[in-house]
Amino acid sequence: MNNITVNNVSYSVMKLLGKGKGGYSYLTQRDGKRYVIKQIHHEPCDYYTFGNKIEAEQNDYEQLKNVGIRIPKMLDIDIENELIVKEYIDGDTVFDMVKRGESVDNYLPQVREMAELAKAAGLNIDYFPTNFVVQDGLLYYIDYECNSYMEEWGFENWGVKYWSRTPEFEAYLNQN
Repeated sequence: MNNITVNNVSYSVMKLLGKGKGGYSYLTQRDGKRYVIKQIHHEPCDYYTFGNKIEAEQNDYEQLKNVGIRIPKMLDIDIENELIVKEYIDGDTVFDMVKRGESVDNYLPQVREMAELAKAAGLNIDYFPTNFVVQDGLLYYIDYECNSYMEEWGFENWGVKYWSRTPEFEAYLNQN
């Protein structure tokens, strides 16, 4: 894939950034600027049930923005072709930092603040460390997924287990 066109605007694909439960994210560029384009996919996911993914992304983005969680701006959305153009947050993921053995303790207050904002709004975000990027010392939640709050999926009960070289983190590395 060399180009992706979103609402008649063409972006040059630089590389695949990753695949999540709901789509593929590509680093792209146009006119010398970088963007992320998420292409929704409909591949089966045995641990998660989806409704209309593109509408969910749009609704979740609005909720997170209104709650005050630091996220990349949604710059464009193509409902028909299930494509989203996002602001590119240039930095390392928390996952990559932990994988390299670096401490992410400096970012725990920021993710805990996000968790409190989400909980106060009755939401959980996906605290897995691949969903967080550090740029200029600030932590961004780069996914737009959010769900109704459940204590078991909160940061302190689930997410924190993957923010250091815990047995859960090591088991994930060994599976993938």
